[in-house]
Amino acid sequence: MKRLSIVLFFALLGFGAWGWFRLNQPEPPMALTEPLRIDQGEIQGGVDPDNPEIQVFNGIPYASARRWSAPTSPPQWGAITRDAREFGPQCLQPRGHMNEVVDRIIDGNGLPWWKRLAARQYLAAQPEPAEAEDCLFLNVRTANRGKPRLQPVMVWIHGGSHQAGAGSASYYQANGLVDKGVVLVTINYRLGPFGYMAHPALTEEAGTSGNYGLLDQVAALRWVQMNIARFGGNPNNVTIFGESAGAQSVSELMATPLADGLYDKAILQSGVSSYNALHLSHSPLPNVQSSEEVGVEFLSSLADGTATADRLRAIPSGAIIDRVLLRQDLVKYFLPTVDGNVLPVPIGEAIRDGGANRVPVLAGYNADEGTLFYSQRKSPTALLPNISGSITQREAMLEGVFGVNSSKALQALYGMTSLETWDRGAEKMLGDDLFGVHTRFLAKANVAAGQPTWLYQFSRTPPGKSQTLGAYHGAEIAFVFDSHNGFLPAADDDEILTDRMISYWTNFAKTGDPNGKDLPEWPAYDPDADIWLELDHEIKRISGLRARKLDILEDNLNLRIDAIKRSKTPFELIENTALLSTAAGLGGEERFANSD
Repeated sequence: MKRLSIVLFFALLGFGAWGWFRLNQPEPPMALTEPLRIDQGEIQGGVDPDNPEIQVFNGIPYASARRWSAPTSPPQWGAITRDAREFGPQCLQPRGHMNEVVDRIIDGNGLPWWKRLAARQYLAAQPEPAEAEDCLFLNVRTANRGKPRLQPVMVWIHGGSHQAGAGSASYYQANGLVDKGVVLVTINYRLGPFGYMAHPALTEEAGTSGNYGLLDQVAALRWVQMNIARFGGNPNNVTIFGESAGAQSVSELMATPLADGLYDKAILQSGVSSYNALHLSHSPLPNVQSSEEVGVEFLSSLADGTATADRLRAIPSGAIIDRVLLRQDLVKYFLPTVDGNVLPVPIGEAIRDGGANRVPVLAGYNADEGTLFYSQRKSPTALLPNISGSITQREAMLEGVFGVNSSKALQALYGMTSLETWDRGAEKMLGDDLFGVHTRFLAKANVAAGQPTWLYQFSRTPPGKSQTLGAYHGAEIAFVFDSHNGFLPAADDDEILTDRMISYWTNFAKTGDPNGKDLPEWPAYDPDADIWLELDHEIKRISGLRARKLDILEDNLNLRIDAIKRSKTPFELIENTALLSTAAGLGGEERFANSD
């Protein structure tokens, strides 16, 4: 099934299952808009066939970039008028692996057998989307072109574990947000080794390396500042938002001084990069390589250790993708890197200790984030990979991650007291540790810095007794964009919840406060009251959401951040290697494999 690799990444780490079945469906060409002049030249977009008030401009290049270089000014096209109805190619990314998660979402939604079969057949029939290294494109949807009053701008950053995805996915191109009075921008950015690989030769050339995908996002925000007013958007009222790795990217933009002043508010859906154990040229933790060392090892069969930057750029892109598929143990480390420049300090330290850009924040996570991740015992993001064996063996692994006292408390709180109850409890704990604790951690720091913050938990579950996923990772995306489809089961009140969520999101983008007429009140977050808004068919406040559990996990998170912060260059070894391995996402035992 040739579409499964890309669809899987969407479902697992950024796009959610709601949009699978809308991918790449053939549509007639849109009618052309009147020409519009931007800094690079003249463009013509398309008139949205579902709403002729909305104009759509796709495939606009926002920057130029050669491989493993910072982005530069976008191309110009002179006197010609560029047709901006088609999407630009997505960035290079791997295909053909991790299909199990796709099956997990199809089966876990409780679909009848014939719908599960139809879904798999549909996915198998989809054409591969175009890909290229020249992929720095964005898309704009607006109903406000040429009008005197500029509208707020929302810039969406897609998920995909920093390894996959595209801003051109059709379920991001829905009209729900634009219908509520905002201008929507969706972007591509470089991924995987093309977006986040560091290497000594690249550092020697430019003074740093890695973080290219993050620099792309900064370049897109600069383009928005220069051009969005021509589409009816207000460059002085920009909200960045994203889900999973896209939300992590939002927190990374909050941590880099390069993005300061390029946005005004931030929405983070299921993702905050609260710590980062990856450093450019040295390791702060035992058993964790530096980003440069990862790059050297990754390219070891394609270039020798003395290769120049130009020699590295001459490696065929197909060979790099093949290497991605071969060395999955290394690919998970192609993430933003603390380099003293783009990221001066680890992200968690910046958030907690005052180094982050401070803006109003709306953030949250889903009630059952762990149902997808825990089932993937070999997933790069798994907290407790390959859990098996007796209860004693499982307890020992948990103690290696959290320490004796915390692990005992967590076992009791999550009900992980027998083999029969372990997996369900571990799913809940995994969701809280990957997403919940980081969300609350950011909220506390943001409120302490004087910025208003709102927290939510999305709790809507698929209807039907046979569903097994609950409110799983990515499930809220269809409600934010109003991009539901006919394959996945829907409840009668989904339309109401969708309208309310879009109203909350767009109100926040407009005013910095999600509250508005005819909406249940959403109190601003106060760490003492600890009130979250539960987003479900019945919207209600929750005081102290999973408070004791998150307290223990937050203590552990702060230990990780402090351990990295205390380390010096050359970094001192710290005794608790199990804890430090956990800080790198290694589950206490995993190591780099040195063989191919």
